[in-house]
Amino acid sequence: MTDRYAVFGHPIAHSKSPLIHAAFAHQTGEAISYEAILAPLDGFAASMADFIAHGGRGANVTVPFKEEAFRLATTRTPRAALAGAVNTLIFTGSGIAGDNTDGAGLVADLTRNLGVELPGTRILLLGAGGAARGVIGPLLDAGAANIVVANRTVEKALALAALFDNRVGGTGFAEPNAPFDVVINATSASLAGDLPPISRAVFAPRTLAYDMMYGRDTPFLALARECGASTADGLGMLVEQAAEAFFVWRGVRPDTAAVIASLRA
Repeated sequence: MTDRYAVFGHPIAHSKSPLIHAAFAHQTGEAISYEAILAPLDGFAASMADFIAHGGRGANVTVPFKEEAFRLATTRTPRAALAGAVNTLIFTGSGIAGDNTDGAGLVADLTRNLGVELPGTRILLLGAGGAARGVIGPLLDAGAANIVVANRTVEKALALAALFDNRVGGTGFAEPNAPFDVVINATSASLAGDLPPISRAVFAPRTLAYDMMYGRDTPFLALARECGASTADGLGMLVEQAAEAFFVWRGVRPDTAAVIASLRA
């Protein structure tokens, strides 16, 4: 019997998740199907209820429904509670469990695929929205010494930093003016082809500049290269967070390297 899974979003046609999970299923021998479902902007909960009623075992959730999925979940993992958003749902006899695998996916990509030694690192995190909030806890758990959240609205950066301990601080985009070990772009600027107004001084030859956006060269990555930094996009994070969700659902951890390589090709 094949178990049914899906990703819900709006828009969703661009999603690589069905390709990724099909590859995981083939690799592990798990009997699953996985589809992309376009949920109406005002009909996420109804779409999810219909999916469950027709045998859905679990689901991924992407923009713009992660906060709504958080509210829909009857129980949440500690990392989902810290993130304030849910990207993975598990349907059980007793309700809907919510998890967030984004931070784990980022940490796995940084450490396993990109060779970053996170213990002791200083990280500049650009943006104070849901994408940033979801990764702070896992980065701290992995040993980051200090995370500076920079945002256009300083108050929002400070409010996000206040949810964590004193290893996390908040500031405006213009203030950081010394090199960091890792600079992560978690803003939506790359979607529009824009660049957060940051100082070139945050980059050094030893810096890794990481853009959560994938599939295109962004102004953020171009600036980092000009400053001599090494760069990476978010494709590895996409595959790694999917692998974490697959593990949550099936108890089997797929190998991600071959899947990342095939998507890049």
